[in-house]
This record gives sequence, C-alpha cells and structure tokens, in this order.
Amino acid sequence: MADSTTRPERRALAPGLEISRMVTGLWQVADMERDGTTLDLGEAAAALGDYAGAGFDTFDMADHYGSAELIAGEAARRSGPGRRPHLLTKWCPEPGPMTAETVRAGVQQRLDRLGVETIDLLQLHWWSFEHPGYLDAMKHLADLQAAGLIGQLGVTNFDTDHLRLLVKHGIPVATNQVCLSLLDRRAAGRMSEFCRESGIGLLAYGTLAGGFLAEKWRGAREPAEIGDWSRMKYKRFIDVIGGWSVFQAILDALSAVARRHGVSVANVATRWALDQPAVAAVIVGARLGESEHRADNLRCFEFALDDSDRERLDAALAEAKPVPGDCGDEYRRPPYLTASGDLSHHLERLPPVFERIPSPDNPDRSYVSTGSIWEPIAGFGRATRIGDRILVSGTTATHGSDEPVCRGDPAGQTVYILDKIAASISSLGGTLSDVVRTRIYLKDIDTWEPVSRVHGRYFGQIRPANTLIEVSDLAGPYDVEIEAEAVVTASAGGPV
Repeated sequence: MADSTTRPERRALAPGLEISRMVTGLWQVADMERDGTTLDLGEAAAALGDYAGAGFDTFDMADHYGSAELIAGEAARRSGPGRRPHLLTKWCPEPGPMTAETVRAGVQQRLDRLGVETIDLLQLHWWSFEHPGYLDAMKHLADLQAAGLIGQLGVTNFDTDHLRLLVKHGIPVATNQVCLSLLDRRAAGRMSEFCRESGIGLLAYGTLAGGFLAEKWRGAREPAEIGDWSRMKYKRFIDVIGGWSVFQAILDALSAVARRHGVSVANVATRWALDQPAVAAVIVGARLGESEHRADNLRCFEFALDDSDRERLDAALAEAKPVPGDCGDEYRRPPYLTASGDLSHHLERLPPVFERIPSPDNPDRSYVSTGSIWEPIAGFGRATRIGDRILVSGTTATHGSDEPVCRGDPAGQTVYILDKIAASISSLGGTLSDVVRTRIYLKDIDTWEPVSRVHGRYFGQIRPANTLIEVSDLAGPYDVEIEAEAVVTASAGGPV
C-alpha cells in the first residue's frame, strides 16, 4: 500500500502550468457510454474529485470522449478556490478549410463544455498531413492563445517531421501526445531528441499497452480472440515486435525488476516511461465509478530504476523488433496498428484535398490547382494527369496563395512540399507509391543531407528514380523545389 503522504511527481509544462506527471485519461468515458447512456454527471465528477484529492489533478480528454469534458468541467466547478484541476483537452476536426471562424467555434465548444474561460492545454489532432489545413488551424489557435482563451497549445500523434515543421514555422507548441511503452519505443528516438532541443514535453499514452503489461499476462496463453478494442490494438504491437514469446521475455524482465523493488509489473512499466528524458507525463486511463488504481499508481513514485534494472530490461528489449515508422503513423500508413484499421475507420470519408479539373477538350486529361497565385498567371497546373501518368510541377513550400513555409529550413520545406505533391497525386487518383521519378533543386548543395533524409522517409520503400542538383537560385524565399512523376497502375484503383 502506498504511503498516505505519497504524491505524484509534478512537471512544469510551461510558465503557469504545472501538471501531475501521471495524468488521468478520460477516453474510457466514451466506451462506458457507448450504449447511449451517459454517466451520472455528479457521481462521475465526484470520482474525479477523489483523483484530484490524491494528487492526480490533471485530466486529459477530447471532443469525442463522450461526456468527458462535461464531467471534468463539473469537477472543476466543485473544486475549492485555488484547487481547480488542470484541464487538457483535444480538438479533432475533420480535415477541411480551417478558417478563423471554424477554429473559434471548435474552441468555444470546448470552453462551453468545460465551463472555463481559459483551456489549460488545447491539443490539435490532425488526420492527414496531405491536407495543409493543420497549419491554418494552429495559427488561428495561436491567435486565440494570445487572446487568453487557451493557456498552452499542444498536438497529438504528430510525427517528428511535422512537429518540427510547426516549430520551425513559428507555431508555439508545448506538448505532443504520443504512444510510448516498452513495446512501442518510437517516441524515444528522433522525437525525443527534437522535443528536448525544443522544450516540448511528451504526454505518453499506451504505457501499459492496454493492460498487457501486467503480471496476469506473464505465462498466459496467447489469446485467440480479443473483444476489447484497446487490447486488440496493442496485441497488434505485440505481433509486430516479434510475437508472444518476445512479449513474454519482456514480461519476465519486468517481473524480476518488480519483485526486486516490491512493486507491480505495471509500476515498473510506467516508471520506465516516466524516466524517458522527453516525457513530461504519462496518461493512465480511468473508468469512473467502476474501478480505480490510485494506490498502486502512487507506488510509481516510491522507487527508482537503477542501472541493473535498465540493463535487464534492455536485454529483453534487444530481442524485440522496433515498431516501424514514427509516432502516429498507425493512423496514416501501414501497418495500421489501431483497433480497427486505418483512418478510414475513424472518419466516414477523407475528401481529396484539391479539386480535379477536367480538360475541356481532352477527356483523358485533367489537372489540379493548389491555390498558388502563380498557377493562373503562368498557366500551369500543380499536377496534370494524362492517361495513367501524373506529372507534378516544380513545387515549393508555399502555403495557400503565397505564404512561405519554414523560411531558412530546407528540411521543413521538403516535408511541406512532399505533402503537397502527395495531395496533388491523390486528388488525381494516384498515391505516393505510384511515383517513379523525383527531381530536387537546391539553392545550396550543402543542404543535400537533411533534404535527402526527408525524401528517404517518404520514399524509402518506393524507391523512385531521383535527381538532386544545385541551381543558381529559386524564385521566392525558398531553399528547395521538387517535381515528381507517377504512373498509376490498375491495381492502385485510381480512375484512368
């Protein structure tokens, strides 16, 4: 039993926002309400009050977590002066135009449901980076932050390249909420390195892999079927890292460390995540009114892992294959390590980013325009399809009609450019996997490596022909320009 004086560690995310390092996650409210019956607001808020009283005074929720925002708002209303819990919520809009009015309406709904004048941390989740609206959303959110409606801005499930793009474009980002556990260590690499350099805190979820990182699974037979969505998701992670035998070896190592310290396997798994240098806090889910594990969770703050513990865990992890890709990839590219599949299972539809415009005199030809002021002036399409070929014009990091993205940062520009190229090809019925040729033009050849590494993260499995050259100059304040060619095969399913 945890000592009654034990309190969770705390971390300053930003000036004026100090949170518990174990955040209470409210995603299970949606699961508890999936039959259409909402939780009793007063009883659920009282349960949250008990969490706050034990030091777990930071609540994480989202616009789609059932009545979670209403419950947290009621708990905040009931708290005494100077004791209001910290409220972290998310806005997860469908990709589309992000006008100031659209963003203001999304934030206002969060304010109304929480019953507060300022949201402590507002986190944006964006489903597809091919749609550049996330930049507009974050700029408008920054304006609302300056107006006092938002304390701090964060994002969820952003990969390193796109988090870096936001920061290099001047958007203030305090946190990124990502999956991190002994089974999924993607966030412990490039992501953590960048966050530490930039002063961004990681909010880690999935640290117990949906409950799999617990003693009860040690020595257990591999389940043939799983009905719980959360465990269904994390079972896919187990399969990817090497299967049940590799998972059992990790559990054995966790169990040995836990026995040494007199704590639970879950405590050790959580402590490991808390000890990752860029992690500001872990998020532990709560089923309000059904079960609570506050006493056991507090034990995470009563012991420390030493070198021998880490060596034992590292030895078991050495046998595990790394989860491929970067944070959030499970929603955007295979393997889709989610409960039900790719983002099409979470959204009814993901419309093309750009409108496909047919040629008036050739039914086999069409093009897309991306809104650049130069496309109508110079008379070109961003991308043109003729038969099964898609040709993409030389593309710079221009947002909207004429806004340069990531001035002075070739890597960030390359990320934005390749997203625009992907969106253009997709709008014409192809995908990046159809690309057979890219050409990269650099203002300074010495920037070849960061640009090439970004290109490799997009095309490492596709391997198009590529040419990279230095040119005397580029039009506008840009360091890189890229063009591409794709051939859409019948198996790709695109219209011919």
